Amino acid sequence: MEDRKNVQLQKAEISKNESSVERVSLPRTIHLVPMDHLDGFDVRPGFYEINGATAIPGGVNFTVYSRGATSIELLLFRRTEEEPFAILPFPRHYRIGNVYSMIVFKLNIEEFEYAYRVDGPYEPEKGLIFDRNKYLLDPYAKAVTGQSRWGESTLRGHQYRARVVKDDFDWEDSRPPLHAMEDLIIYELHVRGFTRHESSGVLHPGTFEALMEKLPYLKALGVNVVELMPIFEFDEMQDYREVEGEKLYNYWGYNTVSFFAPNTSYTASREYNREGNELKKLIRTFNENGIEVYLDVVFNHTAEGNEDGPFFSFKGFDNNIYYLLTPDGHYYNFSGCGNSLNCNHPIVHQMILDSLRYWVTTYRVNGFRFDLASIMGRNEDGSPMNKPPLLQALAFDPILGDVKLIAEAWDAGGLYQVGTFPSWNRWAEWNGKYRDDLRRYLKGDGGMAQAAAQRMIGSRDIYEVNKRKNASVNFLTCHDGFTLYDLYSYNEKHNEKNGWNNTDGSGENFSWNCGKEGETEDAGILSLRRRMMRNAFAVLMCSRGIPMFLAGDEFCNTQFGNNNAYCQDNITSWLDWRLLEKNRDMFQFFQYMISFRKEHRVLRANISDGACGFPDVSFYGVESEVSQFADYDRYVGLLFAGKEAGQRPEMVYIASNAYWEELSIKLPKIAPSMQWELAVDTWESSQKLHRYPGRSFLIRPRSVMVFVGR
Repeated sequence: MEDRKNVQLQKAEISKNESSVERVSLPRTIHLVPMDHLDGFDVRPGFYEINGATAIPGGVNFTVYSRGATSIELLLFRRTEEEPFAILPFPRHYRIGNVYSMIVFKLNIEEFEYAYRVDGPYEPEKGLIFDRNKYLLDPYAKAVTGQSRWGESTLRGHQYRARVVKDDFDWEDSRPPLHAMEDLIIYELHVRGFTRHESSGVLHPGTFEALMEKLPYLKALGVNVVELMPIFEFDEMQDYREVEGEKLYNYWGYNTVSFFAPNTSYTASREYNREGNELKKLIRTFNENGIEVYLDVVFNHTAEGNEDGPFFSFKGFDNNIYYLLTPDGHYYNFSGCGNSLNCNHPIVHQMILDSLRYWVTTYRVNGFRFDLASIMGRNEDGSPMNKPPLLQALAFDPILGDVKLIAEAWDAGGLYQVGTFPSWNRWAEWNGKYRDDLRRYLKGDGGMAQAAAQRMIGSRDIYEVNKRKNASVNFLTCHDGFTLYDLYSYNEKHNEKNGWNNTDGSGENFSWNCGKEGETEDAGILSLRRRMMRNAFAVLMCSRGIPMFLAGDEFCNTQFGNNNAYCQDNITSWLDWRLLEKNRDMFQFFQYMISFRKEHRVLRANISDGACGFPDVSFYGVESEVSQFADYDRYVGLLFAGKEAGQRPEMVYIASNAYWEELSIKLPKIAPSMQWELAVDTWESSQKLHRYPGRSFLIRPRSVMVFVGR
């Protein structure tokens, strides 16, 4: 009789609270069982297939799993208190397999935070390091507390807690732009650094809200993708230190704390239990204005580090499952950050897939760039796999079907897979060879003309052998390395302010200071540097593949020679918007080249239907067509030609002179009814179209000219 009464009360509680919480996807059949009573709360077995903490009618469903645990406790906290006000052990009969699930009734999601304690064996040599005294963050936490204000951590011993998120954001009729891969122009930026400087002129510097204020600027520039450096919850206080009076943080954010929670310090206001709404508004607004939003995601390691690192989540649930471990229980470090995620273990594989699906369905994210993605293709013993199950699953997952997947196809353990990353014609790659070969060619290194030409036509020598289309993400600059301005202002890295005696950061930059290291008043050097920047961007915009560049390059932003500014939360990394007005001509050149690329599809794709009379791509020397460039060549001429059905032929000729002297060049011979028109000349800061009645022309030292056949 008492059991029947409990079931009736439970039904009434669910019915009464149905309208007070968001709708969630629950099983159609709910098997009601008598409630238990724990620490003053009515509880019952929960929904085992819904991971994390989810508000449901009448209460909150908590589901968590651990293969090695012997018991798990749910801890409930009030916001301002350090000790839990309730400790609810999962009853033994609330466990099915390795999954623990419990509904706690009459919990107001706005009045509590939660964590777990997990007990189990302690055998470090086997990778088992359970510690029931640790407060553990839910691996599926949708919001993380403790670091809501940048640089003002309230954590005590890395005791993170989680909140239950109410997902009631109205997406209205928003739809993703779904740009074709060939049409993408990617703009990489750091959410905080983009607007943190006072010159940004925004209301809430360093936030998602501030980034939205810069939408008109991004539209005017012409990019159609913003790629956000890590916005998953991370610990900027990790490795915090002071060097010469400057506070150094883990500024970039490549140290994930939670794979499901947005970084709350990037919001303009507190979003208690509605964490993520500001980011959702950003994505909705950008998508409505034709700009896709990609996230730079870090599934190669976590902020827990190695044996000496913090212990706040994954180590305490199943250390030997979540991390790649050596036979004696130590951490493989293919990330260079202390640990490596065990991505192809079925449990971790499923968590990563769940995370990406969550960001696509709940946040409508349009694409992902995977940091050190080669780790995601390693087996549990650390060896590279031929067909990594995780990468294949992401390639074919139906929820991710319209999402762009971009791999940084290498890792810190020496695995370099540019051109060979397992892709199933689904993954694109950061093309590090494009960066290195074009940098060397543009500064005048000998023997680089052939490699530069291959990179400019889409790296066919790398990708077409595997019949991969739109696989090359071309870039000359990114967050990791010199800015474009610094690329032509410094021969050497200058990372002294990082506190490592300039030993950090790559020493192989293929940069050139144009005759003087760092800042100078020499007008000739300054003019050359600006021309070199125009050369670089003109070539990038006239290359087949997907172009990407670093925020601030368009107005000569500098990091003062620092090529590893991961810890610099200051003017070193922040964009100085005063440079936009100072270098307005450079911004206008970037605008022009982006517009030029959009206007000429032949630069982006093979559009020949066989009726153009020219090959899709031809190589030219100073006099005529060539099949291959010689080692002494420092001039590359490329002719892109094509004709779409019903359209006029389209021809674009790129003439790039990396030589330090003027050259006399002959343009390709075209039909008598057509004439060459000069569209780009990097010798000048402003561009004016004019016709070339003949075929011969002079190209000045270290410059690029682009002609269009009309």
